[in-house]
Amino acid sequence: MRKGFLALATSGLLAVTGLAACAEDKGADTGAPKTPKIGVILPDSKSSARWETADRKYLQAAFDAAGIKADIQNAQGDKTQFQTIADQMITNGATVLLIVNLDSGTGKAVLDKAKAQNIPTIDYDRLTLGGSASYYVSFDNKAVGKLQGDGLVKCLTDKNVANPAIAQLNGSPTDNNATLFKAGAVGVLQPKYDAKEYSLVADQPVPDWDNAQAGVIFEQMFTQASGKINGVLAANDGLGNAAITVLKKNKVNGKVPVTGQDATVQGLQNILAGDQCMTVYKAVKQEADAAAALAISLAKGEQKTTDQTTKDTESGRDVPSVLLVPQAIFFNNVKDVVTDGYVTKDELCTADFAAKCTEAGIS
Repeated sequence: MRKGFLALATSGLLAVTGLAACAEDKGADTGAPKTPKIGVILPDSKSSARWETADRKYLQAAFDAAGIKADIQNAQGDKTQFQTIADQMITNGATVLLIVNLDSGTGKAVLDKAKAQNIPTIDYDRLTLGGSASYYVSFDNKAVGKLQGDGLVKCLTDKNVANPAIAQLNGSPTDNNATLFKAGAVGVLQPKYDAKEYSLVADQPVPDWDNAQAGVIFEQMFTQASGKINGVLAANDGLGNAAITVLKKNKVNGKVPVTGQDATVQGLQNILAGDQCMTVYKAVKQEADAAAALAISLAKGEQKTTDQTTKDTESGRDVPSVLLVPQAIFFNNVKDVVTDGYVTKDELCTADFAAKCTEAGIS
């Protein structure tokens, strides 16, 4: 499995490298030259730790290596602040904007302002429906959901659970990625619901990916199902941990498989402890490097081509895209995330998890 993991990661990097090396240069802006400056708006630090612990550092490192000035800010889940940051970046001379929208409405407003000022834009990780981004850089998000659905099936099968009752704890209804995650997962689970092999007992989105709300929502699910929930399709590690907290309170943690996403330290520790069935690892450095390469080219007045597009379901536009390959992580390959450098052994293998790390082959 390790060999396959490396092959996927390497092919992703080669695809990005090829994009930068082989893309057609359509020429620079004919107006007065501007000092390249890239503005980046991250969404929050509550929904997932990745935005501050991974994306920020990888993007900053790529810009620093290219000698390009960058301003990276976090809207902390505040839509008004998101637009204020964008206005400030435009006023302060940003020549490119790279955004992770909080919702498509807010994202579109920012993209439209940038377009009016002839500032090229990149949708990072989340596509802004109806937007005008020059590029979209993300992972194949339906594939992420499919890995979650397949992972839940695997874990239920491994536990020999017959006719499991499933709760679906989905991401924010305003995030297009959450729609894609669910579509990918339901593509796996719906045939089992239809065949009466599995039953769907709860299905609810979590506004703004808020983990605290997720805990309240899942507790209500658990109560309404009289505790008869055998598997939880949770859209990311934060939502998964919220469900696990409720399961712990009811002394059934470890008995009920829970999925996740983002390969956070908390999510990986939950896997090591046996409380979480799996997570989806998205090699954020690949995503950040691909987006940074495009942003740097745009900042220099260049327009690159990509060999992928994503259909904007609202506008019908085919958005030039770079879509990377996600990886399913279970107990037996948690070590891959450490080897890849996404988390460190010191972060993961604290005293409570040292023995489990050894068992999982993390050295």
